[in-house]
Amino acid sequence: MNRFGLALLLLGLLPVQSVEAKGSVMPPTIEQVRATHQDRLLALPGVVSVGIGRDAQGRSVIVVGLDEPRPQTQAAIPRELDGYAVRVEIVGTIRTQ
Repeated sequence: MNRFGLALLLLGLLPVQSVEAKGSVMPPTIEQVRATHQDRLLALPGVVSVGIGRDAQGRSVIVVGLDEPRPQTQAAIPRELDGYAVRVEIVGTIRTQ
């Protein structure tokens, strides 16, 4: 095998890495963001649900449901998660039927 053929063979064995410009990585979907943060949010006192809704402009938001007004819990919930706004709603106690 000549040198050129050997060089091609060796290049073919190297792992292929895509070169992407910084910032071209796809941001997480709102479903991924909700799934990532759901357990942590549900562990906060009074949090009974974590879902997805829309704001007045039609943009997707994370909706955190509380059983009753809880100032300390509300203060612990971030206003934004991974670029998505978070809205807190008082939904009451959730019971199975």
